[in-house]
Amino acid sequence: MVEDGQIATVRYTTRLVDGPDAGEVVDTTDVDVAKESGIYHDEGDYKPLEFRVGEGNVVPALEEIVKTLERGETATEIVEPERAFGEHDESKVEEFDRETFDELAGGEPEPDSMVTVRDGRYGWVTAVDADRVVVDFNHELAGKRLELEVELLDVHGKPGEESGRNWEKKYGRRQE
Repeated sequence: MVEDGQIATVRYTTRLVDGPDAGEVVDTTDVDVAKESGIYHDEGDYKPLEFRVGEGNVVPALEEIVKTLERGETATEIVEPERAFGEHDESKVEEFDRETFDELAGGEPEPDSMVTVRDGRYGWVTAVDADRVVVDFNHELAGKRLELEVELLDVHGKPGEESGRNWEKKYGRRQE
């Protein structure tokens, strides 16, 4: 079993559970799955994910699932929003008048396009008309139930020990 502080290397695929797009792949670390499901793009990072368990750098469900696995095992679980990207928060949906939007984000807003505003937040344009632009700053998967398939490829290190990557950054390549 994986413990907090250890480094886990996983391959995962995330699918939608509900609605007309149920079963659709929305994220994966597997290039073949990305291509087969039509979500592949050249900027994608299709390689196993490495993270230190317990630091909260991934969604809670991923850490929880990894802690139940042994190296080489795979688990698939339905994940409620609060264990993934949270509930959809209406307070993160903001309406801007066109002039203010132009000052904050610039460019011509189009529905379903992603925008970054000057304070560094990014969101999705959900509505545009002559006078206003509505932007949803929630994570695009907020409020969604997800199926998370996780394969634990490797686990190493002891809790509190520096990862190999950090060691190599500090001291150069390890001698075998």
